[in-house]
Amino acid sequence: MLRKLSRTFIFLLFSSMLFLQSAPSLRAAVPDPRLKAAYNVIWAENLKLQLSFLCDDICQGRATGSRGNVEAGFWIASEFARLGLLPLDGDGVCCGTSYARHCQLDKGGFGHNFVAMLPGSAKYHKKDYIIVAAHYDGIGTIGGKLYPGADSNASGTVSLLSIAKMFTTMRLFGKSWSSNILFVAFDAKELSMGGSNAFWKALEDGHLVDPVSGKAISPSQIRLMVNIDQVGGVSEPLHRGRKDYLIMLGNDSLPKSSRELASYVNRNGDLGLDLGFDYYGSARFTELFYRLSDQRVFVDHKCPAILFTSGITMTTNKVSDTPDTIDFDVLRKRIMYIFTWIEKVIEP
Repeated sequence: MLRKLSRTFIFLLFSSMLFLQSAPSLRAAVPDPRLKAAYNVIWAENLKLQLSFLCDDICQGRATGSRGNVEAGFWIASEFARLGLLPLDGDGVCCGTSYARHCQLDKGGFGHNFVAMLPGSAKYHKKDYIIVAAHYDGIGTIGGKLYPGADSNASGTVSLLSIAKMFTTMRLFGKSWSSNILFVAFDAKELSMGGSNAFWKALEDGHLVDPVSGKAISPSQIRLMVNIDQVGGVSEPLHRGRKDYLIMLGNDSLPKSSRELASYVNRNGDLGLDLGFDYYGSARFTELFYRLSDQRVFVDHKCPAILFTSGITMTTNKVSDTPDTIDFDVLRKRIMYIFTWIEKVIEP
């Protein structure tokens, strides 16, 4: 009798363990304290200060090749350095910092992408990479009028830096991931996506060298590209009364096993955004909008790519695209979601 009960107990215990391992909702019931620590390093007021700097007169609207664009680039590089991110080896050229990558543009002129890496693990070097990116350039100053580019795309730039800060925070607490992370601030998006095209060419030519392995990063090693473009707007909600919305395009480009992750993170992370997977319900505009930003070069080369956006608004590409149009509490919530989703995608 006792032997029978023991066998029954062992069976039930083993079954319970298997169930717990296969039930993500139960695992989520025990929050990772490292995730909470990451959330706590960003706050609305600091996001406002950073975004306001990028929209200030000193950055002159951040047009590629302008003095203001250089000011913005130096600031991004200083933030990468402050976070302890690694500059890539190779033929980077820029005013004393190797985070910058010189890029010749197709129609003449040049710009600078800024690239930094966070190794996936402190013990074992990973062979795969994901890219988290946003373009930092803008329209600039035309006819004496400043185009601040608060939503487009200072919002994406501060989101990129915030996500980098959140990842480095979790790394300090001993977290590791299945891929290395490349944080990329693209230049010249407003010039036919010149920065992202130059970045891909640098990959193909072997000019982006992993600072840990010393080997060139090849296009085939890019597991995923995540682009953040215009995530500060709240004036074009998906549903009436829900300004805390976010549009995620390209989810169907992911492996089937990863496609449910977006909704899972939204349900189980206490974030509860109004999350959409198309561009306001239109298949045609979804396809068009998905190709209007820097993820396009990756899509064209069959690399899985995601775009996070809050969509085009009435202030896009206008002088009225100012910091006072941004809801910084909503922006913080969107950043938390994007970070959590990426973190889950590359969880070991």
